[in-house]
Amino acid sequence: MIIYNVTVNVESDIHADWLIWLKNVHIPRVMDTGFFLEYKICRVLTTQEDETGFTYAIQYTCNNMNDLDEYREKHAAELQKEHLQRYEGKFVAFRTLLEIV
Repeated sequence: MIIYNVTVNVESDIHADWLIWLKNVHIPRVMDTGFFLEYKICRVLTTQEDETGFTYAIQYTCNNMNDLDEYREKHAAELQKEHLQRYEGKFVAFRTLLEIV
């Protein structure tokens, strides 16, 4: 199984709105694609010395790399664009892939 991990640091002034939007709009849209089995929202508790805002790791689990590749090919760009348009300049995100062993 594969975990598609999206780590996002959001500025404090949008944090409350972002978290509501993430839970009520974005994640349901991602899950509606049918490629993921489950998700978890984790707040990152360790921070860098100069880090501000709030950091979250959103973890989506899928069966295999083929499913993830198909999700990224068909849906990721549009969903990332919606996030960027809504919160442009107010967040930083990066993605990592993990394999459950």
